[in-house]
Amino acid sequence: MKRLNERQERILLSLKKLDYLNRDQINKIHRLGTIRNTNRILKQLSPYLSSYREDYSTIYYLNNKGREYVNSEKIRKKTKFVNHVLMRNDFYIYAGFPREWKNEVELSLGDIKIICDAWFRVNGKYYALEVDLDQTMKENRNKIEKYRKLLSNNAIKESLGHLPTLIWFTTTEFRKKKLIDLCKGLPHAVYTTNDIK
Repeated sequence: MKRLNERQERILLSLKKLDYLNRDQINKIHRLGTIRNTNRILKQLSPYLSSYREDYSTIYYLNNKGREYVNSEKIRKKTKFVNHVLMRNDFYIYAGFPREWKNEVELSLGDIKIICDAWFRVNGKYYALEVDLDQTMKENRNKIEKYRKLLSNNAIKESLGHLPTLIWFTTTEFRKKKLIDLCKGLPHAVYTTNDIK
C-alpha cells in the first residue's frame, strides 16, 4: 500500500476518531487554508474516502481502503444520524480539539447507565457532551434525571477529583432556555450552534 504523507495520514486518523467530517471541518481541524487547497488534498485522498452531498455540504468518511490504512474496524455508511455527528464534531472543534476525546461513552454506576455523545477532558477537567438535534424535550429531561442520579453519587467525584460538567449543544435559544432550566443544580453549560460560530 502506498505510503501517505503526514498531513494525509492525520486527516485519515481524524476521520477514524470522529466518524464523519464535512469539508469545512476538515479544513479547520487540519488548518488547510483555502477551500481550493482543501479540495485538492481531499481529491488526493479520494482512494481512501467515501463521500456524499447533503444540505450543500460534502460529507466524508473512511472507505474500506481508508479503514485498512489507519487500522479501523468501524464501518461507516451514509446514515440519517450524520448531522448529529457533524454537530458533535463542531463542538470538538470549538473545544480546541481535545486530546482526550471519546465518542459514545457509557457512563454507569449501579443500575444507572447513560451513553453520552462525547466524553472529554480539557485543562484537567472532565465533560460529558450531549448533542440535542432532534430528540424530544421529554427524552432530554429523562437523560438529565439520569445524570442527576449519577452525579449525586460521591464515588464519581472521588474518582475524578471533581464533578464532570454536563454540556448540552443545541440548535435554538428556545431549546437552550429549556435545557438550562432542566439542568438546575447540576454543573452544566448549554450552547447553541450560533454561540460557537
